[in-house]
Amino acid sequence: MSGPGQLNRRLVLEAVSESDDGIGGVTRLYDVVTTLWAQVIPLSARADNVAGSLGAALRATIFIRKRNDISTRHRFIDGVHTWRVIAVRESADRRFLEIDAEERED
Repeated sequence: MSGPGQLNRRLVLEAVSESDDGIGGVTRLYDVVTTLWAQVIPLSARADNVAGSLGAALRATIFIRKRNDISTRHRFIDGVHTWRVIAVRESADRRFLEIDAEERED
């Protein structure tokens, strides 16, 4: 990542919101936090089998300007793609965040 000019996609940042469902479980919804500029760099794809469902897991690194409120309880929406945050770290120059993200396709 060399500079802010490479932040060329608009992503929606969402945070999980859980509430009691009344029967001992939780209802999980996502609330929009903000829309921000990002760079998405695809890394890998692999076949995946989750709960008997064959699909694929796509990995990417997402770069955004540094903020202090992103964790693994967030996700990014990029059009039809939903990227789940796996890990977050500062870039070497501390101006950006490098986010490891994964999308599952069934």
